[in-house]
Amino acid sequence: MDPIENPYTPGAGTQPHQLAGRDKLREDLRITIARVMRSKPAKSMLMVGLRGVGKTVLLEQMRQDVEAMKVHTIYIEAPENRSLPSLLSPQLRLALLKLSRIDASKEAAVRGLKALAGFAKSLKVTFGDIEVGFDQEPEAGLADNGDLEADLTALMIEVGYAAKAGKTAVVMFIDELQYVVPEQFSALIAALHRCAQLKLPVTLVGAGLPQLRGLAGNSKSYAERLFNYPEIGALDSDSAREAIINPANEQNVEFKDAAVNRIINKTKGYPYFIQEWGSHTWDLAESSPITVEDVDNSTELTIAELDESFFRVRFDRLTPKEKSYLHAMAKLGPGPHRSGDIAESMNKRVSDVAPVRNSLIKKGMVWAPNHGDTAFTVPLFDEFMIRIMEE
Repeated sequence: MDPIENPYTPGAGTQPHQLAGRDKLREDLRITIARVMRSKPAKSMLMVGLRGVGKTVLLEQMRQDVEAMKVHTIYIEAPENRSLPSLLSPQLRLALLKLSRIDASKEAAVRGLKALAGFAKSLKVTFGDIEVGFDQEPEAGLADNGDLEADLTALMIEVGYAAKAGKTAVVMFIDELQYVVPEQFSALIAALHRCAQLKLPVTLVGAGLPQLRGLAGNSKSYAERLFNYPEIGALDSDSAREAIINPANEQNVEFKDAAVNRIINKTKGYPYFIQEWGSHTWDLAESSPITVEDVDNSTELTIAELDESFFRVRFDRLTPKEKSYLHAMAKLGPGPHRSGDIAESMNKRVSDVAPVRNSLIKKGMVWAPNHGDTAFTVPLFDEFMIRIMEE
């Protein structure tokens, strides 16, 4: 097959040819935004799921969907070493500047820019990484107390009033939310809660690893009522078939049923893996229809590619002790596993390996689906650990 016409797009956050199996979530968000703009109650959305299930791709598609509704959007990826105020401030400034160009919201947006100036200046001592331009002089007493929760709430309220005056909304899209420091996440939740109470058109669409639910609940007791937590997982059989077949059909290329079933079996329905298997199968197949033999011939190359990119980039961040812990987990199977069973397989006490487990949770390599349980955040990582450690 012609590699130039290859319709599969493996990559970090790369938009696939077809976003299969996510239509309901996109429609749910459309309804949420429409309600928010009409001052009706609607919950913000925190999407949770493992690596490789397409959260980042879905988040970007949702942002495009929302912008088509004439709504102002903010997109942020939260890294491990940046504060939330430093990430939000420049993006909120851009949103307020856009709102200031609308006659109906100009006055409210200018007040919002004054609040932003006060917010950034008062918190600069605490969060030295805040860098934002000032378009207005701060107003004394407006978002400048130096307390993150109080000041962020005051700032978000002014953003909400500006959006309401302009008959629009401000929607924040934040990826990798699990990396936000708990006290900063708590402040964001409090600000969103107050905006919801005042029926202001400000909402959040976030994405993160499964532990995000627990982080939100631990931050504020009312978080479970403030957010919906849709779980983004592997595609069901029908959606997986669409993701494999439809891109090829648009190139007048067909897949044999056995070939489709083999890819679904190999990938367990995880979207990123479907793109990898589809891409390598396409490149190795000589003609249409693509057969199960083509899939099998591409498997070794696909696994090698995954090992060197998707898996290896995470493996290389691990310490020797962390690698040993994950290897012990992997030998027990996909999981989740009781922490005691992992420790026992290493001939250690649970207390001895608890610091290693905690560091792996902070790095986003494992999570605790239940108290005392440990599970991989990366699908098929157990198989990779066995391959790489045995090598």
